[in-house]
Amino acid sequence: MDVLADQKYRAFFAVPIQVQLLDLSGPVHVFYEAKCLNSAVSSYFISLEGNREVDSCAGLSLTNLQNFNDFELCSSDWLIIPGLESEVFFGQQFFQKIQPFLDWVKIQADRGAKVCSVCTGTFLLAKSGVLEGKSCATHWKYSKVFQQQFPKSKLLADRLFVKDGNIYSSAGVASGIDLSLYLLEEVFGSLFAIQVAKEMVIYLRRTSDDPQLSIFLQFRNHLENRIHEVQDLLSNHLDQTNSLEDLAEKVNMSSRNLSRLFKKTTGITLGEYRDKLRLEKAVQLLARGEKVELIALGCGLKSPNQLRALLKKHKGVLPRQLS
Repeated sequence: MDVLADQKYRAFFAVPIQVQLLDLSGPVHVFYEAKCLNSAVSSYFISLEGNREVDSCAGLSLTNLQNFNDFELCSSDWLIIPGLESEVFFGQQFFQKIQPFLDWVKIQADRGAKVCSVCTGTFLLAKSGVLEGKSCATHWKYSKVFQQQFPKSKLLADRLFVKDGNIYSSAGVASGIDLSLYLLEEVFGSLFAIQVAKEMVIYLRRTSDDPQLSIFLQFRNHLENRIHEVQDLLSNHLDQTNSLEDLAEKVNMSSRNLSRLFKKTTGITLGEYRDKLRLEKAVQLLARGEKVELIALGCGLKSPNQLRALLKKHKGVLPRQLS
């Protein structure tokens, strides 16, 4: 996406009482690094109840908060609501106190602002009314109670984060970082998001489709031992060019049956799975400054050109942009 040179992008962090620190500090630091790379990005910290100081759940006090009513948001703004202690949002008195803030959230969403939540912050989004009829995510621990309280929302289980129009929600804790990188990628492109992730020493970027940390763990939630064995062989010996026939022989199957069973069990083909493994390992090694030729060999590729083609196809970047 082309970004106008004079366009301003504002990130507003709503700070509830008893806020979960990493839900807040993770996204805050993502946008801090973004500002270091692009001065068009700025951050603001707002209070839900008009008070200038809030205590986090860990006891750390956060001060100099601004009143939410002082701002009107537009389509280039982000509003990020982190999670908080469950004993707070399970009490109706809390939502009564912040009703003016919830009304304000709905207005900003209607104005086109990107309204986002981290972890149990999704409960606040739901209370504001912006999640009616929309898909969303929250911490797995609170999935059942969320569905009971907000049946008109479409809660998606086992998702790191979900986008539905201009409403975004994430599963909690570290997934707030993943969501924030995604928000930046939407506006500034994948290379910018990769640069921010690199500054934060986050080389394993997760997407909205990833339920787990890494491709080396993903697609493993099944009970088919033969497929687990093949996945182990690929993961542990990625530098070796094991053919489909070689792998099938090691698990006492025909190549045709292995190919069919792998797709049925994991949902992707064996070739796609191997490419995902190669892609993640290549990104890790490039971030460490390894030479392209050695990375290609370490990933079981025949040449640097194959590595370049793999990165271009799946990431839209070339090796030099990741090193």
